[in-house]
Amino acid sequence: MTVPHPFIPRKRRFIPIPQMGFSSNPITTTAALFIALSLLSVRTNAHIRSLEDEGFISMSLSSKGLGFVKDLLVQGALSFMTPLDLLPIEKTVKIPLVGRVDIALSDITVYRVGVGSSYVSSGENGVVIVASGGTANLSMNWKYSYDTWLFPISDKGAASVQVEGMLMELTLGLKSQDGSLNLPLLEWGCHVKDVFVKLDGGATWFYQGLLDAFKEEIASAVENSVSNRMREGILNINTLLQSFPKEIPVDNVAALNITFVKDPVSTNSSIDFEINGLFTARNNILVSNNFHNEHQAPVSCSAPAKMIGISLDENVFNSATSVYYADSMNWVVDKMPDQSLLNTDGWKYIIPQLYNQYPDYDMNLNISVSSQPILKIADDKINTTVYSDMIIGVLDASEVIQVSSISLVINATGSVHISRNNLTGSFGLSGFTMSLKWSNIGDFDMHQVQAAVSTVIDTVFLPYLNFQLAKGFPLPVFPGFTLENSEVISRNSQVVVCSDVVSTEKYI
Repeated sequence: MTVPHPFIPRKRRFIPIPQMGFSSNPITTTAALFIALSLLSVRTNAHIRSLEDEGFISMSLSSKGLGFVKDLLVQGALSFMTPLDLLPIEKTVKIPLVGRVDIALSDITVYRVGVGSSYVSSGENGVVIVASGGTANLSMNWKYSYDTWLFPISDKGAASVQVEGMLMELTLGLKSQDGSLNLPLLEWGCHVKDVFVKLDGGATWFYQGLLDAFKEEIASAVENSVSNRMREGILNINTLLQSFPKEIPVDNVAALNITFVKDPVSTNSSIDFEINGLFTARNNILVSNNFHNEHQAPVSCSAPAKMIGISLDENVFNSATSVYYADSMNWVVDKMPDQSLLNTDGWKYIIPQLYNQYPDYDMNLNISVSSQPILKIADDKINTTVYSDMIIGVLDASEVIQVSSISLVINATGSVHISRNNLTGSFGLSGFTMSLKWSNIGDFDMHQVQAAVSTVIDTVFLPYLNFQLAKGFPLPVFPGFTLENSEVISRNSQVVVCSDVVSTEKYI
């Protein structure tokens, strides 16, 4: 038998969240990481008053990306909902031809929750998620007792309950709190339309009496319990978001600052975030952080639409060169493909006096960068000029005799690539100039030296640089998610990554 429970809006339809402590019950990692994934969204940067308030990495979560996030949240939330224990319900009712009957429902458990459809929308007031056509399956025990003029009568048994027409909805705000993302729960609620009960045992009159007496109580208990579990889940997500680190280690020298610098901006087509995005030193070395963001024209992703767009200002890359330059950009070359260039015999006709003074001596080349390399992002390429010194050393037993130093100005052009969740790159030689800085063996013809230096740059300097750049640095993508079908655009002093996202692990 089916007795519909009327769909009546209740006072708790939208409940403002009170100020109180976080619940200690954990939420599923899927739901938490899905919310964390929404960190991946921002647009182009604007003028900002101070460095602490400036965002150099910006990201934008599109409608497509928001739908992906919504699906993950709904999936995780449904798992988090069950099992859900409801409080016992007791009531005395008057049954025609029977009289007053004491009825108790106990061991009420929601063991499955499903949804028919769901949608998400964003706007100035935050993010609204609605799941409709929901169902819930419950199990419970029942018992009743009443007195007759002869003797008392009682019975007990089990029942299964199906709740249909559930509507679950919540509205989340988007805030930056102490450098982390915070999702204040603004409104939430659950509403039940129909209740169906199947009794195991019991008299016919009891079935109708049970429905008449308890359909409102069952519906209300489900609504309250599901609403509380929704609230509990969001509070636990916020606790988890606050615990996320504020930086991503790159290696033992540098880390990427991923603190939020402004409140996210929600529109009807995207959710936008800004993070600091600059490289910082991990070994307490002093590094210049005099970086300021200039307003640049937005760089659009090409069709078809991607889930996220991540924009990196060129100052992100220059903050990296600042850190690594402060740490040390120095290489001692004692092996190379043309090993003859590491013996004075190979320089016999290039710098004759070197061979005459140190015949058949092994050598090394000490290359050091003399000033921080500055990168400039142009259309589909990155340009840089590296100022460096190359000291020619002669190995005499355990001693290195420095014989001369050549100043180099190396112009290189490169490109940026994406490898899973890492941004990588490579550079090629555009040209170079050189001059003799000092010499302990007298002056020599720099034109004769040019071919040898070009070989060193092409076979040692650039391959070493590209080997390091191939490792890349991590984009702010959370564990368990991978960028897919990515596109990289270099333009207007920005590198923009447009990508879809896939979940690579199961967390439920």
